[in-house]
Amino acid sequence: MKIVIVGAGAIGGWYGGLLAQRGHEVHLVTRRDAAFITANGLTLMTRESSKLVRVASAVTTTLPVGPCDLVIVATKSTANGVLPVLLRPVLGPKTILLTLQNGMGNVESLAKIHSSSLIVGGLCFVCINRIAPGVIDAQLAGYVRMAAAQGPSHAPVETCVSLFKDAGVECASDESFDAILWRKLCWNIPFNGLSIAAGGVTTDKILESPVLAERALKLMFEVGTAAAACGHPFNPNHIPSQFKVTATMGAYRPSSLIDYQEGREVEVEGIWGEPLRRGEAAGIAMPELQALKAEILTKLTLRTA
Repeated sequence: MKIVIVGAGAIGGWYGGLLAQRGHEVHLVTRRDAAFITANGLTLMTRESSKLVRVASAVTTTLPVGPCDLVIVATKSTANGVLPVLLRPVLGPKTILLTLQNGMGNVESLAKIHSSSLIVGGLCFVCINRIAPGVIDAQLAGYVRMAAAQGPSHAPVETCVSLFKDAGVECASDESFDAILWRKLCWNIPFNGLSIAAGGVTTDKILESPVLAERALKLMFEVGTAAAACGHPFNPNHIPSQFKVTATMGAYRPSSLIDYQEGREVEVEGIWGEPLRRGEAAGIAMPELQALKAEILTKLTLRTA
């Protein structure tokens, strides 16, 4: 397939590299690393191995790529405003559009650009970082879950799942994208948020602190209550499993902490704002999430002061 990855940082670079290894024509769109990847290739690292991958092209804009069979959006949700311009050159009438972005509201934004029947929502339950130009490190390869942007699973979902599985990714479809979103936010809301609110700490420090660990647990239960009110209750083991998997990550810097520390815009609305609005709209009081969002906004204000 002809595939373009829009936003080839950690997530986009990792899956783009895996798909290229399987022989697909993969084009990476990345402002920071295009020249480096063109000259040196893309390096995919795990704890066990390091592989150099060559892609069809690494560019800073979609204009030279042309219409594709599959477009994967892996930009931060803060870039959603520029996606109409970025995506127009690579979208055709039958192009599948897959988002691997964090947070709520992304598929709704994409539905304004492309037919919702061709949009697939995907979420990555992983620990993957860009550690240097053109170098992607998967501390925990984890798994990916995908679903239709609207309604039950359809052919584009199964196409994307099959592609990812063929590339060696643990991937499966789900009947509800919102259900996957709430499950992912159960981790993202507390750990991305507390890492910033606590002054720039890694996940191991959150687990080691009785105060922060208790806050994380309260936030997870609050998110679970909101998810249930929206029709997507968690499996009873879901919240305990989030702590168990986090303990295996070591001193992991969540993506929002990296953005905060490197002076980039943080995905406040997608990760904390929209879930808060949806939970409250469903009749759930969410004081822990309200307080955390306020702390994050204060930290961001002080950073720019």
